[in-house]
Amino acid sequence: MSEPSAPTPTTVPRVLVIDDEPQIRRFLDISLRAQGYAVETAETGQGGLEALAAHGADLVILDLGLPDRDGQQVLRELREWSTVPVILLTVRSHEAEKVAGLDGGANDYVTKPFGAQELMARVRALLRARVVSAQAPPVFDDGNLHVDLVRREVMLGGQPVVLARKEYALLALLVQHAGRVVTQPQILRELWGPTHQDDTHYLRVLVGKLRHKLHDDAARPRYIATEPGVGLKFIDG
Repeated sequence: MSEPSAPTPTTVPRVLVIDDEPQIRRFLDISLRAQGYAVETAETGQGGLEALAAHGADLVILDLGLPDRDGQQVLRELREWSTVPVILLTVRSHEAEKVAGLDGGANDYVTKPFGAQELMARVRALLRARVVSAQAPPVFDDGNLHVDLVRREVMLGGQPVVLARKEYALLALLVQHAGRVVTQPQILRELWGPTHQDDTHYLRVLVGKLRHKLHDDAARPRYIATEPGVGLKFIDG
């Protein structure tokens, strides 16, 4: 199957909402349209997959509790042929469910009940990241922090930042997935290998060192945000 192309500034982003609750679908439809997005809704997993295949989308909002199949299964099937960004909606507070969804290919999640402003911020971040990944060179620069993934160059306030190999690897991984949560197991697998995906203390130490070198406050992060028990996210705006 073909998949939708990344959105561009001259197109109206299309958002597909897959949720079986009529009030949630209506709320999201109204909220998203008010922000200028084109919206399509589906009330079952099968209907959502068919809508995505037939009409495409720039972003999918997927409820984990669907009547015909589990949302995790829908996500797995979707990821077999599409890289479209996916935000999970869940009432499940268990961290393992969130980690499973993110490891299964979701880009972000929102726990019900949620506010419109929070969700719209996450939608904007993912759509912005999708445009950037499709069109821009692999460079992050906000006027203070400069990260060039091609030249392996990191600068802060115009001054070079000397990073150890794993410190740079962690920063590069997070920048490559800017705006989305990267789970602890994924980071540990990428940096230390599959036999270390439970060694979270390795990651805690490494994050502390990286934050120190970036002058990033864990309590009020500018660049590296912690999703407790789930993973890390690079804040790109």
